[in-house]
Amino acid sequence: MSKIDIVRFAPKNGEGFYDTLKKEIDDFFKQNNLATDGSSKIIWKTVAMLSLFFIPNILIITGVGALSPILFYFLWFLMGLGMIGIGCSVHHDSNHGAYSSNKTVNTIIGDLVNVVGGYDVTWRIQHNILHHTYTNIEGLDEDIDSGGLMRFSPHSKKAPLHRFQHIYGWFLYCLLTLQWVTYKDYRLLVIYNKKGLLRKEKISLGKAILELSIYKVIYVAYVLVLPIMFSGMSWQAVVMGFLILHFTAGFGLSTIFQLAHVMESSEFPTPSDDRKMGNSWAIHQLLNTCNFSRNSRIMNWFIGGLNYQIEHHLFPHISHVHYSKISVIVKKTANTYGIPYIEYPNFIVALRQHGRMLRKMGNE
Repeated sequence: MSKIDIVRFAPKNGEGFYDTLKKEIDDFFKQNNLATDGSSKIIWKTVAMLSLFFIPNILIITGVGALSPILFYFLWFLMGLGMIGIGCSVHHDSNHGAYSSNKTVNTIIGDLVNVVGGYDVTWRIQHNILHHTYTNIEGLDEDIDSGGLMRFSPHSKKAPLHRFQHIYGWFLYCLLTLQWVTYKDYRLLVIYNKKGLLRKEKISLGKAILELSIYKVIYVAYVLVLPIMFSGMSWQAVVMGFLILHFTAGFGLSTIFQLAHVMESSEFPTPSDDRKMGNSWAIHQLLNTCNFSRNSRIMNWFIGGLNYQIEHHLFPHISHVHYSKISVIVKKTANTYGIPYIEYPNFIVALRQHGRMLRKMGNE
């Protein structure tokens, strides 16, 4: 990371919030004789999410979907939900090494992102290294960098177009995964190579581009080309279904991640002139992350516990199947130390608050 202008967080003092919290979390798992990985719960979820994506795909290719236009487009919608489920409930844990105690299993499951249009190398760099370390820090966290189309941070440059981002932003969210399967991964590879970040993944730019291209060809072949050839529907109908798939997945994934950080409650701090932050890393995470729908079992199951973003950011190595229980400990400890534990009662309330934040950033 020598080629990026990193920042340094304030050091822990040995008796602070995170040290206390980590000890309590460790004690919780020891006392309950629990492993921090996903165990059998996540295996069944993996089967469910993969089925939600690939069974509709098979029905489309084999012509079953052609029995009815409504059925045909509904199958594409289900694939969109399956893509969300694979990304949030399966790949996400494995990407952080939390799916299994076996590193090989984590690698294999993590590679599923390559099968559904993404790329594991760019995802690890953008998500694990940049986003999780430098959450909401302008110039380092790429999750708040829209390339100028939207303004998520009060430290980002403002353009006249941003006055309307609370209106057009929702459509741009639908395009998220379309970017992934077309050009975004290629653009990121070039950027990360210049910053020296590909070296950390032990892969050259040439090899990464070749590998990525092979994955993209395979994805386009089974998701787009085979349905055009064998579904019994016109190519225009297949393209429409393809767009339904990605609009569904794009909107779902965008909102899930944006509701956790781009909110009025988030601080968006900046480093000092010598690139130092005022808070420790753990406190920084709490001040720039929030939860929603903590009491919704359905939401928690489907999006892989990403409604517990606070717990995920503090303990990414712990599987999401444990978040609901450890959230009680995290909230209690945060309250003890007088640190805000920000949460919204449900998805709709959080979505509205995010909309207010978009309007605020566009008109500030």
